[in-house]
Amino acid sequence: MQIVFFSHGGGPLPILGDPGHQAMVDFLGNLPARLARPEAILVISAHWEERVATVTGASRPPLVYDYYGFPAEAYEIEYPASGSPDLARRILSLIEGSSVDGRLDVERGFDHGVFIPLKLMYPDADIPVVQLSLLRDLDAGRHIELGKALQRLRSENILVAGSGFSFHNMRAFSWGGANSPDPRNDAFQDWLVEVCTGDDTQAEREHLLLNWERAPSARYCHPREEHLLPLHACVGLAQGPGKLVFDDYILGKRAIGVLWQ
Repeated sequence: MQIVFFSHGGGPLPILGDPGHQAMVDFLGNLPARLARPEAILVISAHWEERVATVTGASRPPLVYDYYGFPAEAYEIEYPASGSPDLARRILSLIEGSSVDGRLDVERGFDHGVFIPLKLMYPDADIPVVQLSLLRDLDAGRHIELGKALQRLRSENILVAGSGFSFHNMRAFSWGGANSPDPRNDAFQDWLVEVCTGDDTQAEREHLLLNWERAPSARYCHPREEHLLPLHACVGLAQGPGKLVFDDYILGKRAIGVLWQ
């Protein structure tokens, strides 16, 4: 298994050629060269919240254009990846055997936290994809436990992608694309890098992420934490330090990506 957390950008803008996303587009386009080609991809996206952990079970999931106010071409994007009902059922079985409740959804499609980054990474859409929701209560500990529930899949050739954003203050983004100094964001990104890639024990790492709101400028960077929690699931699954693979600007704000191999 390979595990990656990345910042997926603003809606369809990475696909529409927005200059504020160029670093992210380059990173995701080059990322597959650093990976073994997976047999399946599991995406934990910030854009799907359910009362219980929910897994897409359709064999041909549609796309969910969960953004608004963009040009018509944003609603014509295609990513015809197949689902994997067998993998979905196995994921559900692991979740149900843990402290986290789960269910299968055979109608839900892929939101833009799935199809936008995967279109950049694997444009041929020839790898089966399954999506796993966040928990609506946004409890940090339960998302770490959600990741831990999947550890029996570690021996399989699956890419697990935590698709969120390490900075997600909508009012603070530079929608014009200019990068500007932001000491508060730097402090939080530096904290995240140290937590995810440093020498702490796994117990210490989980404790820090459980108490992420105590980190420098945490609530400035995440007024609502749904874009951070895919990282918690990745850390719970990985059970060790990762490697910093992205540290650049998206929409004028510094953001990071971490890889566990």
